[in-house]
Amino acid sequence: MHLTSYTDYALRTLLYLSTRDNLELAKIKDIATIYNISNNHMSKVVYELGQLGLIKTIRGKNGGIKLALDPKDINIGSVVRKTENLHLVECFDRKNNTCIISSACKLKFALNEALQAYLSVLDKYTLADVITNKHDLLEIFTFHEQNA
Repeated sequence: MHLTSYTDYALRTLLYLSTRDNLELAKIKDIATIYNISNNHMSKVVYELGQLGLIKTIRGKNGGIKLALDPKDINIGSVVRKTENLHLVECFDRKNNTCIISSACKLKFALNEALQAYLSVLDKYTLADVITNKHDLLEIFTFHEQNA
C-alpha cells in the first residue's frame, strides 16, 4: 500500500496538532513550513480535516487550528478511509470500471483481502497511540520552527 501525499499530510497535521496544548492555536503556514509543504496544499488538507470534524478552525487575526477531538478518539484507519482513494485497481471503482476481465477476475478478491487487512491494522491505532513519544515530536517541531 502507498498512501497519497494528501493522506500523509493529513496524518502529519494531526500529529503536529496533537503535540500542542489544545488552548494554543496553530497556524497553517507554520505546519506547512515545518513539513516543507506548500501553504496552498496544506490549506486544502486542513479544510477537509475541518469538514471531517477532526480539527477546529478559528478564523480571524488571532485564528488558527486545533484538534476538535481528543487524540484517543481519532482512529488512524478512519482517517485513512476518509482521506484516501482506496480503489487499488480499476475494478474497485464500479462506476468507472472498464476492465474487460473484471467479471472473471479472481485477483480483485486477493487485493481486496489485502486492503482489508491493511485497514484492519490501522483500525487498531488511535492518534493517542502514535504520539506516545509526544515530547520527542515536540522537540523536533520546536527545532524546525526556530530554524525556519
